[in-house]
This record gives sequence, structure tokens and C-alpha cells, in this order.
Amino acid sequence: MRKEFLPFSRPDIGASEIAAVAAVMRSGWITTGARGREFEAAFADYCGAAGAVALSSATAGIHLFLRLLGIGPGDEVITPSLTWVAAVNLITLAGARPVFADVDRDTLMVTPETVAPLITTRTRLIIPVHFAGAPLNLRPLRELARRHGIFLLEDAAHAVGAEYRGERIGRRGNVVFSFHPSKNITCGEGGMFCSDDPKVRERLRRLRFHGLGVDAFDRTTQGRAPQAEVLEPGFKYNLTDIAAALGLGQLARLEDFIASRARLAQHYLELLAEVDEILPLQLPDYPLRHAWHLFVVRLRDCREAGERDEFMAALKARNIGTGLHFRAVHEQQYYRETLRLPRGRLPHTEWNSERILSLPLFPGMALEDVEAVVAAIKEILV
Repeated sequence: MRKEFLPFSRPDIGASEIAAVAAVMRSGWITTGARGREFEAAFADYCGAAGAVALSSATAGIHLFLRLLGIGPGDEVITPSLTWVAAVNLITLAGARPVFADVDRDTLMVTPETVAPLITTRTRLIIPVHFAGAPLNLRPLRELARRHGIFLLEDAAHAVGAEYRGERIGRRGNVVFSFHPSKNITCGEGGMFCSDDPKVRERLRRLRFHGLGVDAFDRTTQGRAPQAEVLEPGFKYNLTDIAAALGLGQLARLEDFIASRARLAQHYLELLAEVDEILPLQLPDYPLRHAWHLFVVRLRDCREAGERDEFMAALKARNIGTGLHFRAVHEQQYYRETLRLPRGRLPHTEWNSERILSLPLFPGMALEDVEAVVAAIKEILV
């Protein structure tokens, strides 16, 4: 058994990022300012996007886009249930109805075939989710949304650095990213919204900071311009310069992070090929670059409720951490009691929700750590 605990995830923050954060803290301007603008420009350049808006979280980006579209009572939003609860909570809080699309059994992403039958005259938005670092099959989803006159918002919380058919995720459309500590790059907390629509970016900038008509930061006055006025009610979702400084340093290392994650993931795949009881996710069959945010597996023969949780506990007892991405939203207590979705309505979602877990994967791991995880899995499954 391992002597030291191997966490499911650990951010890789180097001396240069720490120095950059310290410089901001000494500068006298620590909230949204020059570093935030620099981070937006650098991130947009990395993705090939027309522009980007930095936010306090990806959740904030989803909330602002729902607000921008005026989504509310009587509206429907299609999204998967096999995802984190953020988008579904926001749809519900807006008074709209979340409509769950099933996922492909082995990539865990929605498809045009699972989304199309759910579209009605009340559908205003589709929020598909890039999963574990793999990109969605965007071409047919974009065409489906265009054909029906419905907005598409890509949840790319898992997909910083992923590519679809030679294009970085974020290059086109409306796309929201997360910089939570478990993600491929982190700001501590934070998010970024990329959009090729300048009107969307302008409105998001206004809504993220109280609805003011100008940014909080002015390079000349080092403060808010005195003529700033509220043009509409807004929120407090801006990203600080402290967080942006960390994000800039992380972004400069992203390609190295992805290379490390890919090397570790390939080692997992090679070793787990010998373990019939463990099913890794399958790679999609269209051209892509996987960002390897997570290494997700399923227990093939889960016969009883709680067996997956017992397996995770057995790994923890051997000093190996795991994650759960995700227990289906419609199986969470609130949504179970309010939506009362019949069992079997989302068969692939439910099958995976019972069996899924994420193994340790982060750039600071060594190949020997992967070998220790797989050895522990074999020991438990004997």
C-alpha cells in the first residue's frame, strides 16, 4: 500500500505564478484591472476566439447567458443530467424547465440523436457539455441548433485546451470555461466566456459588474470613471487581478500540463486493458485533441447499489483518492423529488451514474503513481 496519500487532483502552481500574484498584491490594485484585461486577451488568443470575458466562475457565465437571453418561466433548456448541478440549478432558479438529454454510453456526451427529439416550441437554449477533456461532436449540434433557431452554449468546464476538427474549443460560438482548482488551469476560482458575437461580450461585461456602462477599472484614473452609471441591474461576477495573474501563469504552462496528462492517461489505458472489470471512457471517432481533464472509468459489473462507493472507499483505504463525475442530476434529492423523472427515461445516464468514478490525474503525478493505482484496483477486484 502507498505510504503517502495520492489525491484525485492537485493544482500545479509554480514559483513564477506565486511571484506574479505577489506582484499584484504589492501593486496597490488587486481587484479587476490590467491583469484581468491581459488574461482575457491572452486566453482569447490561445483559443483563437474573437474575444473573451473573465468571470468569477463558469457558473457565473451560464447565469449571465441565461439572463442575456431572458430565459424564464415557460422556457425549456436542454442539457445532460450526467453533469455538475450548476447549469440545472440556474435553469431552475430562472423559473425555466430543464430538459435532460441522454448521453452516449461510452463518451458520456449528448448527441444530436438524443437532443433532437426533445426540442419543442418552448426550447430556447441547448447547453451540451464537453466531458473529461474530450470535445463534443459540435458540427451536427450546431446545425441542429441553427435549423431550429435555438441558441447553443457550450459548457467547456472540462475542455480548456481541447480541440475539435483542428479548432480549439472556444474559437467560435458561445463557450464557457472553468478555472476551478481541479481543472487543467486554475485561478483558484474563476471562469472565462468566449464569444464570437461582440454584442454578447459587451452585455456580459456590463452584467458581470452591477450593470455599469463602463468597466470598473480605468487605466488613467486607476479607478472607476465618475460618469459610470447603471444601465441595467447586474451582478458581481468580476475576476480579480490576483486571480488573473495566476491564470496568466497557468495559461503559459497549459500545453505542458496537457502533455503530462496525456502521458499519464495513456499509461492508465495500457495497464487497465488487462482489467476486464474496469471500463475507461471511449475516445470519440471524429478528429480531436483530448485535454485529459479527468480519467473516468466505470465498474462493469455493479450488481448492487453502493458498490461503486465501496470501491472508492477501498481505494481511499489504500491511500488513493478518487472523484465522482457525476451522480446524475435527476437522481439528486431535490430533482428526484420535484421532477420525478421515471426510471429508465435516461438509460445510459443512469447506467453510468451508478458505476462511474475518476482516478487520480494531474501533472505532478509520475508514471509510478499510475502503476500504484492500477495495482490497488487489481488487489481490490481479486
